[in-house]
Amino acid sequence: MRKWKVVLITSLIILLGFTVIIPFIQFDYAFVPDEDVRVNDKQSQGIQGFRAEDEESNISVNQVELGRDMFFKETFGNEVFFTDVLGTFNGPFTIANIGKAILKLNGEGTSNLQVEAAEDYEVGDVSFKKGELIDTGLDVAKGSLTPLGVNISMSEGRVRAGITCAVCHATVDRDGQVISGVPNNDLNVGLALAMGTNTAAYFTHTELEVELLENFVRDNTRTIETEDGKRLALPDPEQLEEFVDKEILKWPPGSNDPTINLSNNPVQFPDTFTLGDHPYGWGGQGLIGPFKGLSAAINNAHAQNMDAVSQAEIAKNVLDIDKELYLAIMLQNAAHEKLKYDPFSGEKPSDFFTRIDPTPGVPGVIELIKSATYPDISFLSSTGLLTSSPGFRAWEQVNAMSAYMNQLSPPKTGLPKEEETFLEGERVFNEAGCSSCHGGRYFTNNILIPADEIGTNPSRASGFSASEKQFSDTPLSYTEDTPVPLPSNPKRVEVDMTEEERAQLELGWAHNESGGGYKTKGLFGLYWSAPYLHDGGVAAGPNGELGVPETVLSGITPDPYYSLQALLDSHLRKKVVEKNLSMEMLRTANVTGEGHDFYVDTTTGFSEEEREAIIHYLLRLTDD
Repeated sequence: MRKWKVVLITSLIILLGFTVIIPFIQFDYAFVPDEDVRVNDKQSQGIQGFRAEDEESNISVNQVELGRDMFFKETFGNEVFFTDVLGTFNGPFTIANIGKAILKLNGEGTSNLQVEAAEDYEVGDVSFKKGELIDTGLDVAKGSLTPLGVNISMSEGRVRAGITCAVCHATVDRDGQVISGVPNNDLNVGLALAMGTNTAAYFTHTELEVELLENFVRDNTRTIETEDGKRLALPDPEQLEEFVDKEILKWPPGSNDPTINLSNNPVQFPDTFTLGDHPYGWGGQGLIGPFKGLSAAINNAHAQNMDAVSQAEIAKNVLDIDKELYLAIMLQNAAHEKLKYDPFSGEKPSDFFTRIDPTPGVPGVIELIKSATYPDISFLSSTGLLTSSPGFRAWEQVNAMSAYMNQLSPPKTGLPKEEETFLEGERVFNEAGCSSCHGGRYFTNNILIPADEIGTNPSRASGFSASEKQFSDTPLSYTEDTPVPLPSNPKRVEVDMTEEERAQLELGWAHNESGGGYKTKGLFGLYWSAPYLHDGGVAAGPNGELGVPETVLSGITPDPYYSLQALLDSHLRKKVVEKNLSMEMLRTANVTGEGHDFYVDTTTGFSEEEREAIIHYLLRLTDD
């Protein structure tokens, strides 16, 4: 019944084209797969079916069920940011046309929803005409009415769309069945954001030095009063929008930039086969707290990337941008008129925001609470905020998502296995020294390696370095029974941290001039996670295509076998890096495929047959 109701509502929305306000209709829908369309979700087998570690074996089925629901449908209200502030769906990429594209599937699934452009679009080298099909990379499961990880809602007479974990960390197979935990490596986040009407609200994720903001000023009468009483002219919204669009369009499909450090350094979506793969995040910033830091990493993804408005309180210290200027840039061209700031009103941006804030008393526009160290940042929260919805307890939702992710395992690859070759590959793996870092039960030693030692592009490794300017050295959390909204005096507790963990976290957060590092990635699910390295730069195709320009940016899916060849063969890797560096957009977005120069080829004393054996082994590690 619910599905038919949503079909009727979806059809109505499409027919109306959002030109009529219907205040009496309210709904909220995101696809949560049933057992018959789930490939690798072991929830139905009970806790005994999970990969589990002793210290986390006390998770309950109910907690995992909640986490599964959160993973697929919880937005924490980010539809307000993406729809009403950023205007993601106000340009050529509309919710109506997403709905039309899904109806055309006639109940079948797809791993790349093609959506008609609602209007002409041209920014830099990217252009298309109205009616032209856009490759979004959005996945639609069989029988679904929305893309995986997209929540469609209607309230106050407006249709909005928000996103959940599943949009980046789940995909569908050729039969439209859902594979949880696998990165959606053709999802074009950069293009989707750039087609919005106020992408400038994402300016902190671009290569924009603070002093350059003055270069975008075109009208000196458009001014705001700063926190210290000075007057500052605002950057021209159209000029800034064009700059930010061009920057974000540099992100290859399957990646985004998750740091607010005024640098453009996208990373590819990681898999979420998370158990035993700590620390979390490519830079290893998640290490302490619940689930060995996984909950902190999940919180970072939501609190930092889903609502740029929420970072206004740390903008001055961390970004050297006045709070009033920051808010004015965010809201001067907001998609919805109610949230649009007018510099001629005479009202301070912070006063304006307080007056129209959809979540009064909470920083930003999504469902957040102030962390136990607020306004300071800590190793538990890169913004000093925690994502949590009213009616839950602090950390309850992100902990549930951690429990769900920790029970996910890669599906079987379906690749034929030659036992003799597999065993030979294991021998080569050990002889080449791979097991010294990628050994043990989860094929990782669970440590961070300094960026200059691993040799990969260092830009992302230092992504959290500026957080040191507003930081609490003592990580504090709330007790597990703390309700949301927070009581007037919630009980705070110090989170245990060893000296070794502190040293690792200082490296992961690039504090104390450490320069940052990268985690030793576990090797579960390598077949499902090509291309390789944090920037996704090691990419190769089945017909000799090398590098991101010849694969991802040419619509060719990187092949795990050939991409591993390029990772392990120094001659091929050199060509891959050269291809990446030859393209300015990749070079300036720090997508190079450099580093991790640990080769299994003739330069290190191994034959071609031995290299093939180790690839055979690596791709089938989790098939047994």
